[in-house]
This record gives sequence, structure tokens and C-alpha cells, in this order.
Amino acid sequence: MNGAATGTPEPGLILRTPRGRVFRFDPGALCLELLLTSDPGGLPWRYETLGEPADLVRWAQESRLPDGLRLTVDEAELDRARELRGALWRMALSRARGDGLAPADTDLVNTVAARSPLVAAMTPGGERRWAPEATGTALLSTVARDAVELFTGPYAHRIRVCEAHDCALHFVDTSRPGRRRWCAMGRCGNLNKVRAHRARHTAPGDAGE
Repeated sequence: MNGAATGTPEPGLILRTPRGRVFRFDPGALCLELLLTSDPGGLPWRYETLGEPADLVRWAQESRLPDGLRLTVDEAELDRARELRGALWRMALSRARGDGLAPADTDLVNTVAARSPLVAAMTPGGERRWAPEATGTALLSTVARDAVELFTGPYAHRIRVCEAHDCALHFVDTSRPGRRRWCAMGRCGNLNKVRAHRARHTAPGDAGE
């Protein structure tokens, strides 16, 4: 997950397409990164990566949270993570469509956010670390609080869903003009350019050839 030679972390998670292509995708917020653990949108290549508590630990370690998090997660917290993920997905889709948020979903986020979050600490040498005994409950509280900030903040109306017909990735559009259409130019953006180019250079009589 770390960036290159400088050691500066790069935001985003490593994803794999149905055909096996690997790419990095940054949705722009921790709460939206949780959506990348599943396909609640019902695409043909549906997947689920939160099969056991260790999977949630792995996601946290690969997320945009700072390194060094030592986490313990139980089955109940894993179930809660899936519930929170579902609520966040519905909320993100509603915002992308310009619709209001369902009270049941916001209530769930508020309930999870009300628990104690992950706590950062520092050593006498000035190094950052996580306070010990981090739990899945604290992790989910941190994710839910991030959602509260996103859905009530200046980018609340810039939550988008990729416009590609076979993609359902959500992201925060932080571009200055606010007209971002694709999850990533290196993936759906370039594919759309190729399709558009072919469409412009294909004669009407060639379409069926």
C-alpha cells in the first residue's frame, strides 16, 4: 500500500477486475473504502471479502488509516461491519442520485459512531502509534464518524458513482469543476475514450461487420 521510493503512502486500495487486471482506486474517504470489500450493487461479478474477522483486520491495515494498527475483531463486530457497509452503500447511492437519505441508514451510522473510536497516541520520541487494545467496534466507530463528516460536509453533494455501465464504484469528486465521471482514468475513463474513438471512426455500414 505504500508508495514508492519516497516511502510516502499512496491513498487508495488495490483492486482486481473480473479479468484479473490490478489497479489502485482511491474513493476519497475512509467510509467509502469499506464499500470496496463487497459488491452490494449486484454486479454480475459479485464478491465478498469480509468472510471472517481476520478479513476486517486486513482491510483496516490496507486502508487509508495510518500504519501500525493492531486490531482484534470478533464475529459480532464482523456482522456489524457488513451492516454498516450496507447502510453506507445505500447512502452513497442516494447522494449520487440526488436523493435523500433513509432514516434507518443514518440511525445505524449514528449508533456506530457513538461508540469510542480508535485512539492515536505518541511515544516520547515523537512517533505516532495507536493506543493498545483497538477493537473492531472502535474501528467501525472511526469509519462511521468519517461518514458523518463526509455526508454533512462540503463534499456531501459530490459523492458520485462511476458512469461506466459495468462499474459501480463510488468516489468523492474533489475536482475543481466538479465534473468527474469515472472511478479512475486509468480504468473506466480510458475504456470510455477507446469506445468513443471507435464509435466516431466506424462507418454506419461497418457496424455489423
